[in-house]
Amino acid sequence: MSEGPKKISLQEAVQQRLAEKKAAQNSKANLKGSTATKKLSSQQTKKASNTRRKMGT
Repeated sequence: MSEGPKKISLQEAVQQRLAEKKAAQNSKANLKGSTATKKLSSQQTKKASNTRRKMGT
């Protein structure tokens, strides 16, 4: 009788896995919300230095 919980359809298993993935992504997004803006600003500074290099000043 230990195989009782395992006998679910493939579709149900996929839906459960997807729900777990979404929950994990949401928790990670909440933790790393501040780093997303930091990454963006670092990319902007990179772009500025790159344009300076192209101009030759």
